[in-house]
Amino acid sequence: MVTIYERNAKVFKAFCDEKRLRILELLRGGEKCACVLIDQLGIGQSAVSYHMKILVESGVVASRQEGKWTHYRISEAGSAYAINLLEELTTPNAIAEEKNCCK
Repeated sequence: MVTIYERNAKVFKAFCDEKRLRILELLRGGEKCACVLIDQLGIGQSAVSYHMKILVESGVVASRQEGKWTHYRISEAGSAYAINLLEELTTPNAIAEEKNCCK
C-alpha cells in the first residue's frame, strides 16, 4: 500500500527534471503521441518512455494506447492534486506554529 508521503514524493519527482518539465510544456498544447515527443525532444524512445513512466505514475499525466503508440495528456485531476499539494505544504500552519514555541 502506498503512503500519502510516497504518493506526494512521486508528484515532486515528476517536476524535478528538465526533460520532464519540457514534456509538460509540450503537453500544455494538448495530447501528444509518444512519436511526437520523441521527435520534438530529440531523445530516444527509451528515454521518453522512462520520463513518461514517472509523469504517469505521478498522476500529473494520463495516457491512452492507440495501436502501437501511446498518447499522453495533462491530467486535470493530477494537476489539481499537485497544485493543492504545493499550496498545502507551503502555507504556514498557525496551529502547528503555536505548539512549536519554546518559551
